[in-house]
Amino acid sequence: MSWRRALKDTARSGIAVERKRLEPLIAVRGAAGLAIVIALSLWLFGPAAAASSAFGAFQAAIATFQRSWRPRPELAIASGTSLAVSTFLGYLTISKEPLFLALLVVWTFAAGMSWAAGPTIGLIASSNVAIMLVTVTLPTSVAQAAGHAAMMIVGGLVQAALIVLFPVRRWGAHRDALADALAAEADYARRLRHDPVASFDPQPLMEARNAAAVTPRQARRRPAELHGARGIAERIRPVLASLADPAMGVPAEGPARDRVRELLASAASLLDAAAHAIRHGEPVSAPPAALATFRTPDTGSILTGAPYRAMTRLNTLLQDVVETAGGTPQEDTPQKGAPSGARGTAHSAENDGRSTPGPASTDLGARGTAHSAENDGRSTPGPAPTDPGARGTAHSAENDGPSTSGRAPTHPGARGTARPAPATRTRPTTRTRPTFLALIPKALKAMRGELHRGSPITRHATRVSAVAATGYILGTWLPLGHGYWAPLTSVMVMRPDFSQTYSRAVARLAGTVIGVAVATGVVQAATPGTLQSGTLAVASAALMYLLMRTGQFATQACIAAYVVFLLGMGGEEWTQTVPERVLLTLMGGFLAMLAYAVYPAWETPRLRTRLADWLAAQGPYVAAVFGSYADPSASNAPDVREALLTARTARAAWHAAVARATAEPVRHRGLSRTAADDAEDALAQLGRVAMLLEAHLPERGATPVPPAARFADALRESTHKGAKAIRERRVPTWDAVREALDAWETENPENADKVVRNTATLVLDTLTELSEALDTAVPPMTLDGTAPEKPNGPRNPKDSATR
Repeated sequence: MSWRRALKDTARSGIAVERKRLEPLIAVRGAAGLAIVIALSLWLFGPAAAASSAFGAFQAAIATFQRSWRPRPELAIASGTSLAVSTFLGYLTISKEPLFLALLVVWTFAAGMSWAAGPTIGLIASSNVAIMLVTVTLPTSVAQAAGHAAMMIVGGLVQAALIVLFPVRRWGAHRDALADALAAEADYARRLRHDPVASFDPQPLMEARNAAAVTPRQARRRPAELHGARGIAERIRPVLASLADPAMGVPAEGPARDRVRELLASAASLLDAAAHAIRHGEPVSAPPAALATFRTPDTGSILTGAPYRAMTRLNTLLQDVVETAGGTPQEDTPQKGAPSGARGTAHSAENDGRSTPGPASTDLGARGTAHSAENDGRSTPGPAPTDPGARGTAHSAENDGPSTSGRAPTHPGARGTARPAPATRTRPTTRTRPTFLALIPKALKAMRGELHRGSPITRHATRVSAVAATGYILGTWLPLGHGYWAPLTSVMVMRPDFSQTYSRAVARLAGTVIGVAVATGVVQAATPGTLQSGTLAVASAALMYLLMRTGQFATQACIAAYVVFLLGMGGEEWTQTVPERVLLTLMGGFLAMLAYAVYPAWETPRLRTRLADWLAAQGPYVAAVFGSYADPSASNAPDVREALLTARTARAAWHAAVARATAEPVRHRGLSRTAADDAEDALAQLGRVAMLLEAHLPERGATPVPPAARFADALRESTHKGAKAIRERRVPTWDAVREALDAWETENPENADKVVRNTATLVLDTLTELSEALDTAVPPMTLDGTAPEKPNGPRNPKDSATR
């Protein structure tokens, strides 16, 4: 992408206003906290202290709007307290310019490094440095500086108290995250009806997992419907894919495919109903038509083998998710031939994810031989199957421990009249989030881990500290006054990546011009006094809180008006701030953009490394799935789960890197856009193939598949070497994987493990496609003018086409 196009795209992004759901009650609450602090400060200390303390309450309210799963009161208190410390230390050094400049460099560098601990901490730290440049000019003595700092802390405490006393949609963000995950799976089920190999973005599941981590205090107050549903959602996704994929046994057309489409549509309706109930805190209203689909008596004669097991497991998981979401699904009459009280074959997600595949009822709500964890926590597994498919997906994140079992009933799928032997209930564990104080050493460790020359975070911290010092020196040297506006703008604008830095610079300049123009017109027309200026400042802040999620342009316009009114309340005339503010804002934005161009941290050259990281994480996940078939007696489900989470993290990092690289004015270096897209498709397909096999993990008593162990070892070693080859700009080879597959076919000609072996073939095909995507060398032409077939081409074109 050329510089001209990149600047055009970032400028358009900066001034764009997005359509987002507004939260007026939260905006009013934040503005009320600001008004309380301003009124209290005016009454006790006067306009200067009111202006200083208002920044504390203002920044504390902004912190509570950030995308964070941490309790909002903690964010407000942390923001107000850190701003108070910054202001007091800054005032102690402001009289000695070299000392203050050194403090500014150190403080800004630390704020830049804090992005390593997460965007919320990075944003709060950067905002504190920017606001400090204003607040250090307001006190006139050390005692006043201490008083202003104390009122900033009070501002944070007031915002925290309002959040506790007047909660708005308590647990709303957590409900939305879980509901979005279920809604994403509902959309996935609908897309599978038309495209049986449709892709799925696991980002909603990752967000839901992040939201599930709570502090001990939150764990005691979390609503019941937020327990367990995420673990069930994690297990539903591979079952949906297994049910729809033609490679698992359902033809592309015919009665079986029609029945699968009906089941997928019903599953989507039930997932949507559960998502709506969780989002709004209401009972689940299950659509009768969706329930009727799972009661169809002839499903067992239409679907057989792996598709039937997937249908049965989906039946049970949907029942579990509806129950967990707060619904009470109807207990319908079992189909003909099923024993009374029969239920499906899978444990609830609160247990360990294993199931017994016997001829379970197709009735929604039918369960086989296991009680839900919502009941008494005991299970009675039936006989172990002789083919893969008996065990559900990997353990839920809610619980990774084994389940306890009693005595098996006389027939699978029934619970019988006798109670199973007593067993200890396995209680679901809660993902814990460290307290705020415990977070400090973790943040410092993350910052220390990024403190090296090649880190984009370190380069950002170096840029922002150099620009802040340069802007402060130039602003002080120029005869404009209020020289802090230039470094303030630079610190507020600069981000670790190119697109955000440039788009925010454009948004700040345009927003500043609009906000200052509107505020100046109001001041000239009304000539407000102290109280009126304070009221206008609160109104500007309320409007900013309301429009904060719509984009930077509207936010910066409101901030500009807020500062004009607030400093007017402190005694400054608009003619003293408006002209130089616009000029210095322009200079600060220009310095920020120039700094990134001179000392960049381009993502494009690092795409190969990101791709290699994804392959290095994806390989162990696929190997762990095959390892479960090699030794079903081992507890491999936690290994599969951890490997899956690692692969998801690497995938998310790759997609974020590609999004940043797409907006950069940099030519590719060894990995073209086409090669990157093809390699991404191949790795996504590799994960999908493993997911299909994961949906049918074997029960502990199943027959082992020894060749799967050798294949898993070869896959693990080859993907590690392949990742190294990608980093070194070489094309990876898969000779060890191919040899393991050839040995597998030689040792087991009886097709006893046909499903697993065919999946291994698909794995090799996808790895071959990855190598072909990265092999950008032009092949020689044959005599007839066609390119020769590559020696590492697909082994099974038919299977490859069905994907």
